[in-house]
Amino acid sequence: MKRMLKKSLSLLLVLVMLMGLAVPAFAKETMWISQSLSDVPVIRISGDGEKLVDENGNKVFHYKDFASILDGGDEEESDDSSLIESIANILMPFLIDGLLNDNWDPYYKNLQKEISELFENSLLDKDGNAQYGTGLRQERIDKMNKTRHNDQMWSNEQSSKFYVHDRYWFYYDWRLDPIETAAELKSFVEDICASTGCDEVGIVASCLGTNVVTAYLAVYPEHAAEHIRGVAFDGSVVSGAEMLSEAISGKFNIDTAAINRTLLDCGAIGMFNIDGFINTTLEMLDRTGVLDAVIGKTKDWIYYKLVEGVTSALALSTFYTWPNYWACVSPQDYDTAMEYVFGPEGSEKRTEYAGLIAKLDNYDAVVRQRIPEILTATVKNGINFGVVSKYGFQTLPICETNYLISDQFASVGRSSFGATTGTIYEDLSDDYIQSKTQAGLGRYISPDGQIDASTCLFPDQTWFIKGSSHSNWSDWELRLLYDIASSEEQLTVNNSCWPSQFVVYSYTNPDEDSDGEIEIMTTENCDTENWEAEEKIDNPKDKYGKIFVAVTSLLKWLMELFTKIFKLG
Repeated sequence: MKRMLKKSLSLLLVLVMLMGLAVPAFAKETMWISQSLSDVPVIRISGDGEKLVDENGNKVFHYKDFASILDGGDEEESDDSSLIESIANILMPFLIDGLLNDNWDPYYKNLQKEISELFENSLLDKDGNAQYGTGLRQERIDKMNKTRHNDQMWSNEQSSKFYVHDRYWFYYDWRLDPIETAAELKSFVEDICASTGCDEVGIVASCLGTNVVTAYLAVYPEHAAEHIRGVAFDGSVVSGAEMLSEAISGKFNIDTAAINRTLLDCGAIGMFNIDGFINTTLEMLDRTGVLDAVIGKTKDWIYYKLVEGVTSALALSTFYTWPNYWACVSPQDYDTAMEYVFGPEGSEKRTEYAGLIAKLDNYDAVVRQRIPEILTATVKNGINFGVVSKYGFQTLPICETNYLISDQFASVGRSSFGATTGTIYEDLSDDYIQSKTQAGLGRYISPDGQIDASTCLFPDQTWFIKGSSHSNWSDWELRLLYDIASSEEQLTVNNSCWPSQFVVYSYTNPDEDSDGEIEIMTTENCDTENWEAEEKIDNPKDKYGKIFVAVTSLLKWLMELFTKIFKLG
């Protein structure tokens, strides 16, 4: 444990980078059961988060464990001197060599080596296969086997038969190639149909699960047409998730204002709470130019020298031996990301990881480059399809496109398969909205003026919920998703259980009936953001604007400081 603690401390040198390589899995496992009665089983597929173990049943280290490791450990190993010693002994000599002699390769290699040892059991091998006997817990395998071979039909008081939702979970190793997992899903579907006597099932997928389902629809279209009634996506990342895609393709923009917005978002949804004084201090340092003065001169000198090598080292020592994470890289970023992580064609890493790369390229050709074609063909084959896209949050702050409206991890444009959107700074223009309205498409414009759903792949089968984050699966969302997947007819925004294509979600204290509320979005209730974003304040264009913003921010910080001092006194 002491050794693991020391290894983890070395990550402080690259903490911001690691933030960009993690798909959070904080979504709770809901116990909600839909009140709608389904005459077919509905298979549920979630994303990252299912606990994985090694051959001895020991939990495999996961990035979520950083918090407990950094917070725990032996007291004698957790003082400041041991932290500095750990960082210096492991990485500092190689970093100094890079700075003094422009010799960076040893730093990259040792960074990858040290972090790989921390993640050792969760990494896949260089062919993209599980190693050390890692995979699902035996109890999950047993539960899935019981589900797939036992009729789960229930009867109500009127002796009507129905299938209880949230009974048919498809558990899988979420690190693996989605195309390989799709073959397991195909078998699971067949077994559920055989055990229940149903010809069809529905599928509800979220996050990484959408990659698996899209791969299944791509590779087994005839099988899907025969056995799948409907498919519902929530928090889709199959078209790309900026937090994963941009983090390994060189699209960095360390933005203090964006960091502040993310901290405010996390506090609002209960992930963790940050003292407001910290937010004000970060804002002051950014807007007065202190941060630029400190790091501005060194940024051009060292930042771009480090970014490519550090990207590769962190990617291959943490999450990017996992093909399902690669599936979240957008079509536009894929080639660049491959070069950042594996180097140019013919490089040593390209040869070393040839087996993994073959899987990644196969997914790219079979799925990523064909997503609209795959989903359109799915609907043409008679399978019902629907999408829930969420927004109202700041994208991960290191992303170049952190100004896009998103669910924290993927922009609305990607998760909705093509919606045209404004940004956190600007709504759709009046001229744009007017032209759409004149074309008879005004009903697709959200009341907050941020979304035009008419450009979605399926405009009438895409719903938007503002104020619900990527990791939140509310009762309302699940009810709609299960209805889409199980309904005999194609649900649309006009005949679903939701009152509108655009709704607003409010977090409340969970109880046995609901963990939140939705209401039809209006111009009065749509301001749900946890922050105010003004481009003229975040990025003033002239010197007078910069002076005004700096002075205002400094005064605000001084007021917060004095308030804090008086409270302490």
